[in-house]
Amino acid sequence: LGDGAGLRLDQFLVAQLPHLSRSRIQQLILAHDIRLNEGSATASVGLGEADRISVVEPPPTPLAAPAQEIPLTFLFEDEHLVVIDKPAGLVVHPGAGNPDGTIVNALLHHCPGLTGIGGLERPGIVHRLDKDTSGCLVVAKTERAHQSLSAQFAGRTVRKTYLAIADGHLRFLHQRVENHIGRHRIHRQKMDVLTDGRGKLAVTEFYVEKKLAADTLVRCVLHTGRTHQIRVHLRHLGHPLAGDRVYGRAGAWPRQMLHAWRLGFTHPATGAALDFTSPVPADFRQAGVDLP
Repeated sequence: LGDGAGLRLDQFLVAQLPHLSRSRIQQLILAHDIRLNEGSATASVGLGEADRISVVEPPPTPLAAPAQEIPLTFLFEDEHLVVIDKPAGLVVHPGAGNPDGTIVNALLHHCPGLTGIGGLERPGIVHRLDKDTSGCLVVAKTERAHQSLSAQFAGRTVRKTYLAIADGHLRFLHQRVENHIGRHRIHRQKMDVLTDGRGKLAVTEFYVEKKLAADTLVRCVLHTGRTHQIRVHLRHLGHPLAGDRVYGRAGAWPRQMLHAWRLGFTHPATGAALDFTSPVPADFRQAGVDLP
């Protein structure tokens, strides 16, 4: 193994097989397609100099999710990735209660080679938006792109700016919220700000853009990417997201008023800095938002 001695099995293989993501390597280990000294192994096992590793990459297994001809709006596409302008109301990937009719189903029709990229359940998906959140969504079309984009999200180098309509008039022009977010102690489907040492660091900066009739348009810059982060932080500030049935109240809003406005990252193949903007949707404009 040379310099691989002493490393974890998955760490060693990530360096040796750059076309496979770490999560994909771990899946292959669990499926016994990666073997150590002709036997099964675990991802965390330490390697010795005399160890022998065999790797078999099985052909992608067809997805249970059907390819469906669902219209999508693309902000960018090349052989490595696509950036989608996601509409509100469209689920990103199949799951409980949403077996089809998702962005994944649409992409399998548009990009048949997506099957198996980054795993079978969520092919190509490196991040997600809630069903009722609109805006920029990037999807990988190759294993290399999936690995690179996943690393950028994990390393917090992706630039993420959202627009939100918050309930009421905020008393500040700029506020940085930094705390820990984790599962609510009682309501396990919800997230909450935790003060007992649990949870993960969550950092959001809020900038007031415009006061509306009874609410406020806020620009939200995410420095981390926790589940429901903006929604939880707005509730923590006492101004929950308009239309948020989980952390606030629905009122007369058609949905939770959150829009992934801008997204920036490094192209996984060329290294170029890419930045995309999703046009402000009609329901935001009807509420008085006049940004480009």
